[in-house]
Amino acid sequence: MITKLSALLFPPQYKPQIWLLFWGTLFSSTGNALIWPFLTIYIREQLDISLTTITLLFTFQSVTGFVATALVSPIMDRLGRKKPMILALITSSITMIVMSHAWALWHWALLLPLYTVQNTVFRIGSYTMIADMVKPDRRSEVYALLRMGDNVGIAAGPTLGGFLVTVSYALSFYLAGGVQIVIAVFMIRMIGETLLDAAPDAGAVLAQPGYGPLLHDQSFLMTWGLYILVQIANAMVFVLLGLYVKENFGIPENRYGFIVGANAVMVVTLQYSVTRVSDRYRALPVIALGALLYAVGMGVFGMAGGFVMFLAGMVILTLGELLLVPTATALVANIAPPDMRARYMGTFSLSFRIGAGIGPVVGGVLSDTIAPAATWYGGMVACVLAAAGFWLLRDRLNPECAASYQLVPCVDANSES
Repeated sequence: MITKLSALLFPPQYKPQIWLLFWGTLFSSTGNALIWPFLTIYIREQLDISLTTITLLFTFQSVTGFVATALVSPIMDRLGRKKPMILALITSSITMIVMSHAWALWHWALLLPLYTVQNTVFRIGSYTMIADMVKPDRRSEVYALLRMGDNVGIAAGPTLGGFLVTVSYALSFYLAGGVQIVIAVFMIRMIGETLLDAAPDAGAVLAQPGYGPLLHDQSFLMTWGLYILVQIANAMVFVLLGLYVKENFGIPENRYGFIVGANAVMVVTLQYSVTRVSDRYRALPVIALGALLYAVGMGVFGMAGGFVMFLAGMVILTLGELLLVPTATALVANIAPPDMRARYMGTFSLSFRIGAGIGPVVGGVLSDTIAPAATWYGGMVACVLAAAGFWLLRDRLNPECAASYQLVPCVDANSES
């Protein structure tokens, strides 16, 4: 029985530690997803403040997350990935519990940045560990696997959270905090450190502190900048859509949970297969197509007048996400020198934070000054620009490294799979 359970939880095609990261990601994501889709609604109803003020909170959250990520990533390259991840999980649990007692604007101005930083640290650590352990030509499929785990949580969390918040928001916060503690214990007992796998002479990294080489990597910086445009639109969706559909179309939290859940269900059921197919093609054209599908989905949101159309928009947007995210993540992992992986992955993760800082504010201003639907058309424009940029950059891909989505130069062909 134990052997059968082990085979079920840890199939042999990947190392056990990869599966451990998969399960850790799944349960951590479930805990977070109990509350994050409903934070905008909760803060709005609790404080009775304008949408612009709420989005400025998320901007402050992103700025703080930007600074903290920039500091944590070099620490991970220097001291390891595991300890920061464990500390982030424990402090995340405390933050979620405190959120249930927050009642003033300044409370949220402190708690939202903490919440963002803690979740970013866990993601950076997980994705860097994968880059440490897996060969370049298999990274995209392993990142797709982690996204499947992430989105099982995203599917289950909002659906369950949508019903929990109708009973008590505090219950969701406490349950989410408890899940993070369980994952921290799991990490302490079962996850191994991978820093030495990445750079056996990691101590030598101290001779090259900071972000100098990364800031001179033009291929990475251009790709990253375009990816931020898509994340601006993405942040508009996952911060503002719940409030938009409730206030303008009377769609309540529990039905909105199904719209968000559709995104996660598609990732869970389709991501791995889509990535296996997209692996056959060059990275930047695949990413460009993903960004274009994002734009179409945003346009559907702008035209939608009811639940079915919003669901259709989410389906189209998610098709773009299936192509875009694991391909771009593998691209960055393959660009990164082994002794700077956490810094590259950390900087890449900042695209989500920058998008979260800019997108909701731009969306809120468009909504307040033009019309609520203008939010989605603004996001559509950002995605079209990104798609065009990725397409124009497609010839920068090194053909000799196309299978691993690598830009010039090729690096690190010696990691184990």
